[in-house]
Amino acid sequence: MFGIVRPCTHRLSQGLKAEWMAHLCGLCLALRADHGQFARVVTNYDGLIVSVLVDAQTGRVADRRRTAGPCPLRGMRTASVAKGEGARLAASVSLVLASAKIRDHVADRNGLLRRRPVAAAARKVAAGWDRAGARTGAALGFDTAVLVDAVDRQVGIEELAGAGTPLTVITEPTETATAAAFAHTAVLAGRPGNAAPLAEAGRLFGRLAHLLDAVEDRTADAAEGAWNPITATGASMAQTRRLCDDALHGIRLALRDVEFADSKLVHTLLVHELRRSVDRAFGTASCAHQGHGTGPYEGQTGNPYGNGYGPGQPGQQASPYGQLPAGAPYAHAPQHLNGPQNPYATGGPVPPGGAGAGHGGGSGGSGGWGGSGGSGDSGGWGGRMPHLTPHPPKKPRGFLAGCAVAIGLCCTCQLCCAEEYEGPWSRKKREGCCRDCDCCDACDCCGDCCCCDGCSCCDC
Repeated sequence: MFGIVRPCTHRLSQGLKAEWMAHLCGLCLALRADHGQFARVVTNYDGLIVSVLVDAQTGRVADRRRTAGPCPLRGMRTASVAKGEGARLAASVSLVLASAKIRDHVADRNGLLRRRPVAAAARKVAAGWDRAGARTGAALGFDTAVLVDAVDRQVGIEELAGAGTPLTVITEPTETATAAAFAHTAVLAGRPGNAAPLAEAGRLFGRLAHLLDAVEDRTADAAEGAWNPITATGASMAQTRRLCDDALHGIRLALRDVEFADSKLVHTLLVHELRRSVDRAFGTASCAHQGHGTGPYEGQTGNPYGNGYGPGQPGQQASPYGQLPAGAPYAHAPQHLNGPQNPYATGGPVPPGGAGAGHGGGSGGSGGWGGSGGSGDSGGWGGRMPHLTPHPPKKPRGFLAGCAVAIGLCCTCQLCCAEEYEGPWSRKKREGCCRDCDCCDACDCCGDCCCCDGCSCCDC
């Protein structure tokens, strides 16, 4: 699955989690019902927001829900899922979004798509999804031509972009497409007065989606020599972050002008989770169960000193006890710990438990107090800490290879239940949408009682 709004389900109350899963499963089943089993691979987190918006404006009603049969991704349990016009519009938008991603990969010649026969097959699949999305959209009164036109214009805009080109020029096609999709939810809900503020929210959401995708792919694009809007325009990460923060604020303001019957899930996804998505992309926050997050400084990991106390190196994750800043406590170990009397210092006899063992250290394991307990002289208080260099980013899979992996992930329930799995196309680390995690939400004000007018934690 792809998308920028990927809520960790521990942050949702039981009611909101059930609603979110209802829309996710409803989108998947709408794709199957209208377009066949294979179309379910385009299920994505951002597309279901369209379905959520329709329900939020009309209120949850019985004829918009149905009981779905057992599914491996739900642990072979039945569930109440969304159905109707909202789910079908989400399916239509998802097909066109997926078609756009395929065309983008073909244009960038990623992976197997460098080969002409594979690229031709991918274009054929993308064209079929465009037609399928258009059929469903037409049945709902939504003209997907604006989405297809935006995708076609994107290539030309990127070819003309260069150093100094504003990022908003490059994101304009995506903004136009998402604005149209968000605005049409007001038509389906019978609230035409909501169309203008929802179009504004959709426009800014499209800007965020484009920029965050560019931020997350920047390193991989540089390694492959692929085009990236941030690199091509010479924009700094600070400028990009400022655009994202402005978009977050604009979405909050736009949602205030929308008349909702039940705004809780919309507010959670488009205010709180969207803010967390920005923090996650820029490395300024992370969920506790995901381990160490990345730091707020470009090219660093962890805190401003490199995920520990030492100064971080670009692309490097420094040891918590390595390269302490001058003047820091324990920056220099006492002489007797580094001398020949110290059995654990460099060159001393190897302690019981294997090479590199410190307090809690072991061969190849985590060194506990003694640092990283690998081989050689890395263990013990007196040992030197090795520089940990990151693994080079994995190259994304081609379309067909990614489809094969996606099918395997679905059949083995990893998309739902795995603690962590590798994205089928991007090869980025993902987390199962239904697995348990034990960290606490930083914001306690938005449980079942959360609403856009009464949430103090986001000044909205």
